Amino acid sequence: MKTKEDFLEGQLILIDKPLNWSSFQAVNAVKWAIRKRFQLKKIKVGHAGTLDPLASGLLLICAGKFTKRIHEFQGMPKEYEGTITLGSSTPSYDLETEVDNVYPTDHITHELIHKTKALFLGKIAQKPPVFSALKKDGKRMYEYAREGKELEIKARFVEVLEFEILEINLPVLRFRIRCSKGTYIRSIAHDFGKALNSGGHLSSLRRTKIGDYNVNNAIAPANFKEMMNV
Repeated sequence: MKTKEDFLEGQLILIDKPLNWSSFQAVNAVKWAIRKRFQLKKIKVGHAGTLDPLASGLLLICAGKFTKRIHEFQGMPKEYEGTITLGSSTPSYDLETEVDNVYPTDHITHELIHKTKALFLGKIAQKPPVFSALKKDGKRMYEYAREGKELEIKARFVEVLEFEILEINLPVLRFRIRCSKGTYIRSIAHDFGKALNSGGHLSSLRRTKIGDYNVNNAIAPANFKEMMNV
């Protein structure tokens, strides 16, 4: 069992974030458990890379002096598995918002899918979703989007290191992707649909790795609380 001094000196905690939890909720659950266990008034706790509420999986949480290393963990490549649903799009590029457009899919073949996938490997330009937590003029972009305000969003370069189609069961594709910091998988789902002359949105997502850290070695927030005997 880790001691109070261990946590204050610095710990990296691998959390398997549940679906529908925000990253902030997961951090708070870990922070509360540490403070409760050791009767601490204060301890720094933060995560090294947000995971959307509609995604589950690996969240690296830094406690104590390890919060100074957050930027180091944030820069590591990320790996995800998930599903893209073709033939329909949503304003948020995922299931946060309702389908706003439907498109034909009859022309989509396995061959076309694999050929199109090659366009998304290496350095690619992508626009972040309008429903994102990025800030513009001190306000989060999703706040503008919910108000119905249109924003000019600039494309930026990210790197897709690996992109594998695991299963095709049209209109759903199951995939695995390994990518650089700052890559929006939702944008890849949306752009992939467009590249197929159809539409697409992200219908499920799980982060499986950050650098060499694997979700198989992570713990659910509830189990972390149990481990801390609180």
